[in-house]
Amino acid sequence: MMSKVIEIGKQAALAAGAVMRQNYLQPHRITLKGVIDPVTETDLQAQEIIVAMIRQRFPKHAFLAEERLGEGDGGERPAPAGLAWEEDPPAGRWIIDPLDGTVNFAHGFPMFCVSIAFEMDRQVHYGVIYDPLRDELFEARKGQGAKLNGQPIRVSGISRLDRALIATGFPYDIRERVAPTLTRLGRVLAQAQGLRRAGSAALDLCYLACGRFDGFYEEHLKPWDTAAGWLLVVEAGGRLSSFSGGPYELTAPDLVASNGLLHDELLKIVQLK
Repeated sequence: MMSKVIEIGKQAALAAGAVMRQNYLQPHRITLKGVIDPVTETDLQAQEIIVAMIRQRFPKHAFLAEERLGEGDGGERPAPAGLAWEEDPPAGRWIIDPLDGTVNFAHGFPMFCVSIAFEMDRQVHYGVIYDPLRDELFEARKGQGAKLNGQPIRVSGISRLDRALIATGFPYDIRERVAPTLTRLGRVLAQAQGLRRAGSAALDLCYLACGRFDGFYEEHLKPWDTAAGWLLVVEAGGRLSSFSGGPYELTAPDLVASNGLLHDELLKIVQLK
């Protein structure tokens, strides 16, 4: 089955990316899910394409997706209060972010992607992230490494934070947590060689997996933000944890990821102790 999962996952990512590329820099219909949490017509169109393609090949699979699924899609409809992960679909589940970096997309800033992961028995077995503007396809299969456009990738060998380029992101409830966010930001800026905030957690994790970034941290991410990128980082030799230092899980409220060599040092900074 995994060969078919990989085939359809890749095809769905490329198809959704083609829609993003076509709609990029065009006028958008934008609605708000939160004060600074927009959704465009392209988010919805891309998700419809992904779900339809997967459903045609795998009618018994379930979905966990960022945008609400329509009636008859057979997927979970996550509510703001939390996510239902108590039951595992026996056939497997697809975790989808049809357009990660919607704020960027809506403003014409060229940093966004589609992220698709396949999860079964509470483990992510396959992840694919596609950047349509740069035509970069990141893939990982559990136990078989990570690739960029078919070529193997590895995390960086940077072992000192003062020589590291770190990525971060801001949660959608940033206005309620400005003080701790700025404190972490200041602490990392004071010790890292550089800090970037590009606005797509999925691409940040891809860049970590291929050595462009050396570390990454962010709060209040959702499973669709991290599922595919998590597998990419692990398969590229990196390390992930929660802010507490425990193993990272898809429902964790925060994430620290790194090349492994400077993980403990970065973790100590973001813990605010």
